[in-house]
Amino acid sequence: MYKYRYKLKINEADPGRAQFQERRMQAFKEIEARLNNLYPLLDNAKDETANYYKENPESYAVVYGTDLILDLIKDIETTLKGEEWKPYKTNSI
Repeated sequence: MYKYRYKLKINEADPGRAQFQERRMQAFKEIEARLNNLYPLLDNAKDETANYYKENPESYAVVYGTDLILDLIKDIETTLKGEEWKPYKTNSI
């Protein structure tokens, strides 16, 4: 008995899905690039903060919102570790 199989390439099966998935994968490249761009900004903010406190040693001023930045980073880590809802794991939306 013959077994015939036909493999659909994703582009043949559903071009809209292929484009969607490609955009999702491109988003990771954009995220990586933007994260890499944050290092110099973070370094500059640290230097500015150090200079401000050096010039104003009695100050309690918040030069940059590090608490907010840390909260946002924690949210990103939670998302990437999969510690929040993932609809594809339950096959529901």
